[in-house]
Amino acid sequence: MLRRFLPIVIAHTQLNGVEVVVADNGSTDGSLAYLRTQSVRIIDLGYNYGFAEGYNRAIAQVDSKYVVLLNSDVEVTPNWLDTLLNYARAHEEVAVLQPKVLSWHSKQDMLQGKTEKVRFEHAGAAGGMIDCLGYPYCRGRLLTYLEEDEGQYDAVAPIFWASGACFFINREVYLKEGGLDAVFFAHQEEIDLCWRLHCRGYQIMAVPQSVVYHVGGATLEYESPRKTFLNFRNNLLMLYKNLPTMKWLLVMLIRMPLDYVAALQMLFAGKLLNFKAVLQARCAFWKLRMSYGEKRSDCIRSSKTLNPTLISKRSIIFDYYLLGKRK
Repeated sequence: MLRRFLPIVIAHTQLNGVEVVVADNGSTDGSLAYLRTQSVRIIDLGYNYGFAEGYNRAIAQVDSKYVVLLNSDVEVTPNWLDTLLNYARAHEEVAVLQPKVLSWHSKQDMLQGKTEKVRFEHAGAAGGMIDCLGYPYCRGRLLTYLEEDEGQYDAVAPIFWASGACFFINREVYLKEGGLDAVFFAHQEEIDLCWRLHCRGYQIMAVPQSVVYHVGGATLEYESPRKTFLNFRNNLLMLYKNLPTMKWLLVMLIRMPLDYVAALQMLFAGKLLNFKAVLQARCAFWKLRMSYGEKRSDCIRSSKTLNPTLISKRSIIFDYYLLGKRK
């Protein structure tokens, strides 16, 4: 991924006052040796701290007004960063930005004549949203259904969460509000951070004039049991941290049977390890919950509102499976 995409990042990020930094989470595949041949700054963390804590430690070692968390499997395009920077400078009240995230694989298919249009990518698409039960979705992606990019989301718009694949944030805000939750390790930590920011009065926007292409699933495949575990566990942690008590109890009452239905679907599909991962995730959440009281209290205490307006009042599970909604 570094060999394929880092040179493109360097080529399209030639701006005054901008530095390309690569943080290495204790890799053992020769990445560091390759990085030493490139014109980038290296932060050698020496250990796999995961996506969340790895970024926390890296961002603590840079000095800039803004930082962009950028996955190694992202292909940027000309002016991708200029566009985000210009918007951020003109809108100081906005803390986080996300570009349009398109599927790299879909782009390759289009270039080969297999498709006529590029589809959005699962992780972020045209900006992340969340439903009333805490299920994340995106403008351009509902559960597993990905829309083609036909310009339908080309207007700058407020979003609930920005994708960690390409996450532009004011560094002072990142540090002040605690950064990513290290316990999450990976997956949904950016949604948790964005939820926190909304509750504390910050704005998050999608700026689709900036475009990147994301491979997706380059570290963990979409059906990886490890990914299933992290997504289910972290989603429950996020709900516990951020929802007011009565709403949390109601959501958990509804989520319990839905999570088990999802697990049974995996079992009937022959995905035994994923089935086990859902059960293990729920058990892990209840164990962690006992130590999360202080984090929950801090979230509630520091919030200006506990009911961000961008949380949908609808359930995407109901809309998707019962009403056939795909967009």
